[in-house]
Amino acid sequence: MNPQTRIREATVHDLDVIMHHRRQMFVDMGFTDEQQLAVSQSSSRGFIAQGLADGMYRGWLAEDDRGRVVAGSGIVLMVRPSHPEHPGVRRAEILNMYTEPAYRRQGIAHKLMDVMIDWCRKEGFECVSLHASDEG
Repeated sequence: MNPQTRIREATVHDLDVIMHHRRQMFVDMGFTDEQQLAVSQSSSRGFIAQGLADGMYRGWLAEDDRGRVVAGSGIVLMVRPSHPEHPGVRRAEILNMYTEPAYRRQGIAHKLMDVMIDWCRKEGFECVSLHASDEG
């Protein structure tokens, strides 16, 4: 990772960049139907905005040395029934991982994962899942 790249937590003010990443992630995964993408964006925007406001969606963004957001990812927090191997009911799912093409293969996504997994450990999550593309 470029030493000038820094990771910070996302805020409600970062909603537009999070939505841009989410859309581009799906485009990179091969989704090309503009109507499907628009519906997904529309239905996800309110969910993510609410989650950023109430803490049920946590995001992290990577910025370059000029403060431009070049990558990001998030965690959706859930309450689910426990499992014999995971007795707690709190779960975390990592999703929306995206890196701008010019910044790929520099270890930024790896650093984002490290930050999110460390956060999950500190918060006491026993189960963390990853929603990943084939490349992820």
